[in-house]
Amino acid sequence: MSALTPRLEGAIASLKHEFMGLRTGRASTALLEPVMVDAYGSKMPLNQVGTVSVAEARLLTVNVWDKSMVAAVEKGIRDAGLGLNPAADGQLVRVPLPELNEQRRQELVKLARKYAEDSKIAVRNIRRDGMDAIKKDKDEGLGEDDAKREMEKVEKEIETFIKQIDDLAVAKEKDILTV
Repeated sequence: MSALTPRLEGAIASLKHEFMGLRTGRASTALLEPVMVDAYGSKMPLNQVGTVSVAEARLLTVNVWDKSMVAAVEKGIRDAGLGLNPAADGQLVRVPLPELNEQRRQELVKLARKYAEDSKIAVRNIRRDGMDAIKKDKDEGLGEDDAKREMEKVEKEIETFIKQIDDLAVAKEKDILTV
C-alpha cells in the first residue's frame, strides 16, 4: 500500500499544476502547458516548438522556432478546449485572454471539473493496480484475512485522495466564480 502513496501524491500534484494554469486574473504560461501541437508527424507539447511568455496581463505570446509550425501551433491552441483564439504575426503567435464574463467563467469551471475527473480516473487506476498486487500476493501465500485488511487500507487511502481532489476542485470553482 505504501508503494501507492507516491503515485497518488503525484496525481494530486498534477491536478494542482493543471489548476495553476486556470488563472482567472492574469495571463500565465501554465495556461498553455496542456496544449499539444501536431509537429513533424507526432503530437508534441507546445513548449517543444516555441517559447511561451506573458506579454501583458491579458496576452500570452508564443515565439515559434520553426516558421513552418506557426499554423500547427495556432490550431493546437484552438483545439485545446481552453476557449482561446490565437492570431499569428510572423513567427509570433499572440494569444489574447478573453474577459472573464459569466460564459467564460462557466467554461473554466467545466475545464476544472474535467481536470478533477481525469485525476480521479488516475487515482482509480492506481487503486486497481494496488488491488491486483494484493491479489497476486494472496495467490503467492498471503492469508485471506491479511489480504482483506490490505484491501481495506488501500480503499481508505484512495477515499482520502478522492476527497482531496473534490476539495481542490470545489476551491478552484469558487476561485473562478468569485474573481
